[in-house]
Amino acid sequence: MSWEFLLTAFIIVATPGTGAIYTIAAGLARGARAGVLAALASTLGIVPHVVAALTGLAALVHASAVAFELLKYAGVLYLLFMAWQMFRNVGPLRMDPDNRERSIRQVIRDGIALNLLNPKLSVFFVAFLPLFIRTGDPSPVATMLQLSLVFMLMTFVVFAAYGVFAGMLRREIISRPAVLRWLQRTFAAAFAGLAVKLALTDR
Repeated sequence: MSWEFLLTAFIIVATPGTGAIYTIAAGLARGARAGVLAALASTLGIVPHVVAALTGLAALVHASAVAFELLKYAGVLYLLFMAWQMFRNVGPLRMDPDNRERSIRQVIRDGIALNLLNPKLSVFFVAFLPLFIRTGDPSPVATMLQLSLVFMLMTFVVFAAYGVFAGMLRREIISRPAVLRWLQRTFAAAFAGLAVKLALTDR
C-alpha cells in the first residue's frame, strides 16, 4: 500500500463533508459518546458503496440516469430534512442540556442514511481506488477491498476524533444560548448547502 494512497485518503477524509459535519453536530448535541457512534454510523454508511464498487453495481448506477437521480434526490431530501431539524432545534441532534442520551438509535440511523443516500460515494470508489492498483496486479478485487477497508478505518478514526473533540466542547457551548443558536443555524445552513451541492451533481 503506497504512501500516496494513505496521504490522499487522509486529505479526503479530513476535509469536512456530510459525515464529518454530522459527527461534529452529534458530539456537540449529545457528547463524545454520541460523536463516536455518529462516526461509526457514517463509516457503516460507506459499506454499501464499497460493495457496489467491488461488484460492479456502482457502475450500473452511474450508467443509469434514473437510478442515479432517484438516489441523489433521496439524499437531497434527507439533507434538507436534517437542515430543517437543526434550524428548528428538534430531532436527535437537538442541542439542550438534557439531550445527551435520548434517542441514540436515531443518531446512528441518520448517520448511516446520510452516506447511504449519497450516490457520489459509489462513483468515488469506482474512480478513486483503481488509481492505486498496479498494472498487472494478480488480484485487483482483493486489492480494492484492502484499500476500501483502510479508507473506512481512516474515516472512522478521523471522524471519531472530530466527535470526541466536539463532545469536549459541549459543556462550554451548551450553557451559552447565543452561541448555541448560532451553531444551530450554522449546521442548518451547512446541511442545506450540502443538499444544494448534491442536487447539482451530475453523473
